[in-house]
Amino acid sequence: MFPWTDPTQALRFDEFMAAALHDPARGYYARRIRGVGQSGDFTTTPGLTQVLGKAIAAWANHSLREENCHDLIELGPGEGALALTVLRSLPWHRRLRTHLHLVETSAPLRDKQESLLGKRVHWHQSIEDALEACDGRACIYSNEFVDAFPIRRFRKTGEQWEESFLLPQQEIWRTTEQLPASTIFEQNWQDAQVVEVHQSYHEWLDRTLPHWKQGRLLTIDYGARDRDLYHRQPMGSLRAYFHQTCLTGPEVRARPGHQDLTADVNFSDLIQWPAGDIAMVSLLSQSEFLAPFADRDDPADQFAIDPAGSGAAFLCLEQRRLH
Repeated sequence: MFPWTDPTQALRFDEFMAAALHDPARGYYARRIRGVGQSGDFTTTPGLTQVLGKAIAAWANHSLREENCHDLIELGPGEGALALTVLRSLPWHRRLRTHLHLVETSAPLRDKQESLLGKRVHWHQSIEDALEACDGRACIYSNEFVDAFPIRRFRKTGEQWEESFLLPQQEIWRTTEQLPASTIFEQNWQDAQVVEVHQSYHEWLDRTLPHWKQGRLLTIDYGARDRDLYHRQPMGSLRAYFHQTCLTGPEVRARPGHQDLTADVNFSDLIQWPAGDIAMVSLLSQSEFLAPFADRDDPADQFAIDPAGSGAAFLCLEQRRLH
């Protein structure tokens, strides 16, 4: 039974999630994703409105000028709708001198991007390849990229922490003292609170940062600072999306490779994980980031900036490589 090679051997949750999403033969993103939007399992903001692309284009125009860069990198570009809007929204003089690079590992999604964008962008299998093409100097942005990284799950039990492991039909919690680096363990949680750590993204950062010499990084995702992350979520934020339906509990592990898996992002970790030569420029709600570009008469734009919904559920973190 996928993804177990031995059904009697429990998988740590991040191992299960990594295979379910990214296995080259049967992973959701690698082979089976049908699309993003009404025809797929989930919808992202660029599929609803162009306001996010306009706001990122304004950020890119300013950041590329300030950093004297000519390369712009998008991580996890989905079907390419966001990249297309960003390109179209850049001032013409900036667009002429800017090279847009897309980092995409999913063959089905890259096919959709190429059909939409043609030869106007450069594709790369990894961020390291993209940065090498830019000589390490680039401004980088992403939307709903971090949340796709495999997570480790932990549950507080008294003064101890237990970690989630999975068998084909069962979840097992094992006591552990080897906790990953995360601000989440510094909070005073109630007994039985479940938390998640994007350790795989931390490892990705450690591999990436030595290749990045200059520029700015804009990270947009759903989540919060550590103290606000699990408001009314005693079982954590892990969920699956299948045919536009949000699933929790045992359903999360029911169809490995056939549904998206995700969890909220701890932005306190994203701020603290990089080395000291990466500085935070700003942390805004999506509402604050998009409001100057939103059309008051467009329902989709208003939905994206709604402070009682998406406008507060998403945060926009800007960081700068000091040089």
